[in-house]
Amino acid sequence: MHIERRRLRLAEPGPLNPLPNLGKPLEDPYQIGGAIPFEIIENSRYGHPLTLHPYQLQDQYSRELKGIEQTVVTLQNQHLRASFLPELGGRLWELTDLASGKNLLHTPGQIQLGNLALRNAWFAGGVEWNIGTRGHSPSTCSPLHAAKLTTPDGVEVLRMWEFDRLREVVFQIDAWLPEDSAYLQVAIRISNPHPQPKPIYWWSNAAVPQDSQTRVIAPAESAFASDYQRGISRKTPQNLDGVDHSWPMRNSTAADFFFDLAPEQRRWIAVSDAQGDGLAMLSTARLRGRKLFVWGEGQGGQRWQEWLSPDGGRYAEIQAGLAQTQFENLPLPANESWSWLECYGNAGLDAEPAHAAWPAAVQHAEERLAVRLPKDVVEQSFARWQGWADLVPEQQIQLGSGWGALEAARRRHAGSEWQLAGTPFPVESLGEAQRPWLQLLKDGTFDGATSYVSGSGWRELLKTAQGDTAQIALHSGILAQAEGDLNAASELYRTSLEFRQSAMAWRCLALAEDNVEHYLPACAAGPADRALLTEAVTALLAAGKATEALGLLEGSPRYGAELAAKGRLALLSAQALAAVGRTAEASAILQTGLQVADIREGENSLAQLWQQLFPSEPIPDEYQFSMS
Repeated sequence: MHIERRRLRLAEPGPLNPLPNLGKPLEDPYQIGGAIPFEIIENSRYGHPLTLHPYQLQDQYSRELKGIEQTVVTLQNQHLRASFLPELGGRLWELTDLASGKNLLHTPGQIQLGNLALRNAWFAGGVEWNIGTRGHSPSTCSPLHAAKLTTPDGVEVLRMWEFDRLREVVFQIDAWLPEDSAYLQVAIRISNPHPQPKPIYWWSNAAVPQDSQTRVIAPAESAFASDYQRGISRKTPQNLDGVDHSWPMRNSTAADFFFDLAPEQRRWIAVSDAQGDGLAMLSTARLRGRKLFVWGEGQGGQRWQEWLSPDGGRYAEIQAGLAQTQFENLPLPANESWSWLECYGNAGLDAEPAHAAWPAAVQHAEERLAVRLPKDVVEQSFARWQGWADLVPEQQIQLGSGWGALEAARRRHAGSEWQLAGTPFPVESLGEAQRPWLQLLKDGTFDGATSYVSGSGWRELLKTAQGDTAQIALHSGILAQAEGDLNAASELYRTSLEFRQSAMAWRCLALAEDNVEHYLPACAAGPADRALLTEAVTALLAAGKATEALGLLEGSPRYGAELAAKGRLALLSAQALAAVGRTAEASAILQTGLQVADIREGENSLAQLWQQLFPSEPIPDEYQFSMS
């Protein structure tokens, strides 16, 4: 194992959004029904969180790239070289097949952030590990705890782990390269330390290079396809409207294909390029789902590829998950854990049969993978891992967040010890974000915090807390709202305002009472708060109150600088100006060439505003982000 600090071209994530993440509901689950298996329908109705609280958004980044040092951990044997980025969600960033010299993953020359994850910030490339709920993981742009350990038979292992704050479970990722293996081994474990079941979601997403000769093969005759609007339906990707969509570049628009693998089928999905090389993802049976995602060859898909990988290179994604589709959550029983083994390497197919008709291609890939990585070898490797899965790490590589350590402290305070020998949360990881909550545990005092917690245990502690009464009421309201108790939240915010006027209390009251007028005193109390101003103007425009929105913008001390930056607030300004009839000013802003760093996947606001202001002119390519 080689551990180094390497300078990468990276867009800085910036500070966390200071606002509690309560206002914008997570994407509504599709209405799934009809000729879809009952299991999928039931799982799609289970376990959807109201919001992503207590996580704060990571939306304060720009498009500017800098040379920033990152920890890179590399595993290598005679067949493979695998590099990981533990500071960025543990991403498997490169996987090079040494025989062919090919990187089996799409690895851009830069890490360009975009608004695609649950917390906003996300970047394309490598293999990412997604837990929580549908979407890219809350931890995808955050450090994980990382350490080195050595197995009883002398194999070096990279262990990464973290406390998932949404589901309040611990996930563990162990990666190693057996001495003579052409496949990287990655064991995953999710542990539920609670006396009640927890809804669980997991998908491992691999970005793979894509060109006209790229084909994706999975052992299924049909798939559940998403249309990004109504839900999913059963399709045959290899013959859909007369087109074989298993070739990513033959898809005209973005598409998801969740392959319907038979229960007894070995779990795999593979890629073949012009020479038959390409990534294969295999696993033990628990990791049930397999998916192909493509951006599509339309104008919007091409734009997204350029936006996320500015230095060129197209990619598709092959993915593997616990459920058949990404619309589902599964119940992990109380005080239990789930684990499985994933394997990554070169499928090593022969190009001619891999590019033949679907049944022949599937049969060829099945037979070749059975030779290159026999099923019994995978099962034996998984069984050996189970024997050392709880080994205590021997060398800390980096610390993750302090939230696991805080949860351990809260449990000790409540008389519920947390035994996690293999994934310890050291007190050294506790930082400024956890300090006020740790103080509440220690002596029952609370004077406010710029971070947030969740769970009834914290709400009970705040009920008896001493200290800043306005802050105690505010954070009690946030906890009540996170649990869906809007009436209690509203009362608590109003109590906080009785003690002290604050931008945060007014903002939270706007959400709890669904009253955008409360944003006006909120912004008056915090006129320089960019995150608050962005949210307030967005909400006022959505409510048809463009005059009030424009008034907030033009009255903000940030206004001139934000217009010059040509980002999100400049777009909101153009929208507000257009809505009040000041179209010349709105047109001038749009003609300057806006780059909205956090434009959301599927968001068409730039194109729509251009059409409104310039109905007879074609939409510029740089404003085309349509997914359909």
